[in-house]
Amino acid sequence: MSLALERLAGELAGAAGAAVELERPSDPKHGDFATNVALRLAPERRRTPRELATELKDAAERIAGVERVEVAGPGFLNLFLEPSWYGEALAEMLVAGRDFGAGSREHPERVQVELVSANPTGPLTVGSGRNAAYGDSLARLLSFAGNEVEREYYVNDCGTQIDLFRASVEARQRGEEPPEGGYLGDYVFEIARDEGDPVRSMIESIGQTLERFRVQIDNWALQSEMEKRLPALLEKLDTYTADGALYIRSTALEDEKDRVLVRSPERGGTPTYEAADLAYLADKLERGFERAIYVLGADHHGVREWFRVAARLLGDEPDKVEVILYQLVHILEGGRTKKMSKRRGDIVLLDELIELIGLDAARWYLVSRGPDQTIELDIELAAEHSQKNPVYYVQYAHARISSILAKAGELEAGADPPSELSEEEKGLLKRLIEFPGLVAEATARRAPQAIPTYAIRLADDFHRFYHHRRVIGSSAQGFRLGLCQATRSTIARCLDLIGVEAPERM
Repeated sequence: MSLALERLAGELAGAAGAAVELERPSDPKHGDFATNVALRLAPERRRTPRELATELKDAAERIAGVERVEVAGPGFLNLFLEPSWYGEALAEMLVAGRDFGAGSREHPERVQVELVSANPTGPLTVGSGRNAAYGDSLARLLSFAGNEVEREYYVNDCGTQIDLFRASVEARQRGEEPPEGGYLGDYVFEIARDEGDPVRSMIESIGQTLERFRVQIDNWALQSEMEKRLPALLEKLDTYTADGALYIRSTALEDEKDRVLVRSPERGGTPTYEAADLAYLADKLERGFERAIYVLGADHHGVREWFRVAARLLGDEPDKVEVILYQLVHILEGGRTKKMSKRRGDIVLLDELIELIGLDAARWYLVSRGPDQTIELDIELAAEHSQKNPVYYVQYAHARISSILAKAGELEAGADPPSELSEEEKGLLKRLIEFPGLVAEATARRAPQAIPTYAIRLADDFHRFYHHRRVIGSSAQGFRLGLCQATRSTIARCLDLIGVEAPERM
């Protein structure tokens, strides 16, 4: 929470002798903030809630910045705060600037976020774009909280699909159809025109798309390199052979079954995905990451528990590993869903989506829903430059504030409040005060989708404030300019956390 709110809660906790949570009532008539601490404490104190609330009311009214306190309902405490308290809160925001709400992690960690990791058998699709938008936004949140964060892409550069992809490209180079089960998209013709390894070319193309999408990959890990670790790793593990295949005794660690690590000679004698997973996780842990986060498509639901077992097999804590699964993206054109298949070539590419709706809209819409929800992306709405489009609406608020501050020129912005604050000023300030707590919770819950939702509400509150309250030339000019400045900084931070630009003019 913000420092001002934290201090208020702390002083109330001192009076109550217990932790206090402050909430913002939906109706301003019920106070600026409220707490149910009397209701929670009454049973153990053997008092009625209202009796305890009345006692706490007297103590709360002696706290600096508290104007009055009302006891409501069965024992709620409703706090009405003085303008001076809001002035202190605004001063805190102005000093912090873009760092307002940063550093919420009490014990920072070294974290790796593995994101995208799509097979290099074709350009990135919209589905992979959702992985990139979500994973990168999560990495930004974790970094903002104070963690040391590294983004990594795991490249499946060997195996059956890679062999099929190479064979498909080679067939096109010979003027032939790809083999059965091969890749048929137009992009295969394009790659076939180039010399060199098509897989390497595709990896480079994927990297360029991600950079365009404002996703900076810190490290690219190759499956072929990880598999070189396997012989030495297998010697340290509890394995056995059955029917020619090499198994690991993972049921000893509560896995649902013993896993095959190396297939039988009849099945090629090659390592399985589980073996590659073990080698890769061992590599991550040896590099000193205290937390390994995997962002994977919903079709990987079977690996969530396997990765936790894998950590235990390697002698480490399973809680170091997190697997976040995300659902599909459906593209709507003219109200109809477009079907997609990479192998058939019937796909919507991430680059195409960026061209259709713009980079900022693509980032916004692909992170605007929780990973457990399917996204239905309406191309017409996402491309619209109007206030019906939420990303445009929030960016417009930032641009409008930038215009106000530019017109203000050398006029001083401050935090000294007028003798009385309007409901619009209070509403905007209370929304800003929520930001540190909201961003900390979004980080802890791995929920970057909370940021665009908050940004819309903040833009709503600003537009309401600006519609009703004059800024430049008003009797509260300095305070309102300070309020504009804090709002602009917070909107800009929200947009940055989800990889969206904060324009100064539109």
